[in-house]
Amino acid sequence: MEIATRSKHNPILRPGDISPSTDGMNIVCLLNPGVFRFENKTWLLLRVAEVTDQRDGEIRFPVLSDGKIEIKDFRKDDPDLDDSDPRILKYKGVSYLTTLSHLRLVCSDDGIHFSEPAGYAPIFGEGPLESYGIEDCRVTTMDDGYHLTYTMVSAIGVGVGYMFTKNWKQFERRGMIFPPHNKDCALFGEKLNNRYYALHRPSSPELGGNYIWISESPDLLHWGNHRCVATTREDSWDSARIGAGAAPIRTSKGWLEIYHGATKDNRYCLGALLLDINDPSIVLARSEAPIMEPTAAYETTGFFGNVVFTNGQLTDGDRLTIYYGASDEVICMAECSIDNILSSLNA
Repeated sequence: MEIATRSKHNPILRPGDISPSTDGMNIVCLLNPGVFRFENKTWLLLRVAEVTDQRDGEIRFPVLSDGKIEIKDFRKDDPDLDDSDPRILKYKGVSYLTTLSHLRLVCSDDGIHFSEPAGYAPIFGEGPLESYGIEDCRVTTMDDGYHLTYTMVSAIGVGVGYMFTKNWKQFERRGMIFPPHNKDCALFGEKLNNRYYALHRPSSPELGGNYIWISESPDLLHWGNHRCVATTREDSWDSARIGAGAAPIRTSKGWLEIYHGATKDNRYCLGALLLDINDPSIVLARSEAPIMEPTAAYETTGFFGNVVFTNGQLTDGDRLTIYYGASDEVICMAECSIDNILSSLNA
């Protein structure tokens, strides 16, 4: 039985609720927001995926070049084109994304009804390491401000970028902190033993797999003492890949991390890890069954169906509010009891 209770307002945001970044672009997906509180409001940092206007017999898609959008197009009947995956095109050994993603801020007084505030600009990719866009930003709130870890995407790899802001209008870009192939980076919201900690997801296609790792840092820039925290489980809901969600939650029993897991058929569910409070490289317990899986119509069908994926949440006492992407298309929310999640875990 699922632990999460979906909002009756789901989906709370659809692609048509957000304006395209420029003429000739169309928003097809809203995905996986980072979540934070700012100026007594609930804010989402959405990943917005856009496509260009299409033409008959062609597939057209955008990339960033020297800070400007460049349109690439291929004939659909070109024998060298593989468009079997709606997310990725392959042409003569080179992979391209069918969409170009940037980050967009929305806010709400009630945590349900969101709108774009005036004076807060979209955040676009910059430079060659972000030429295919930026994706899936986690927001970790610390005493000094907001720390953003996100996915940098280009033709030469996928890595973890890091930005810092205090006011959401000026950003200090601090570069790539985990090189390719790596993503799903969630920073702990406080120091442990005078060190910063992060969960991340390196990928090893030949040996190993898509597992959750933990690392330490003295300054949030230089990371080491890498250790694997959790691996995939054969014949389970998290058998093909796993990755961290938002910043771990401090509880009386340990650090609670909501994570995603997927099967080889790309069915994405949510589960939980419980990490030792003093040494979070130690896993105390883990979900045997998902705490949430794609069952609602807006989760099973969409741009890429059978997906629930989160990297943003808020806590209020025992209540955990999860904001999540459904079917790689719409934004939804669900609520859980933290105590109920902890009670469900099996060592």
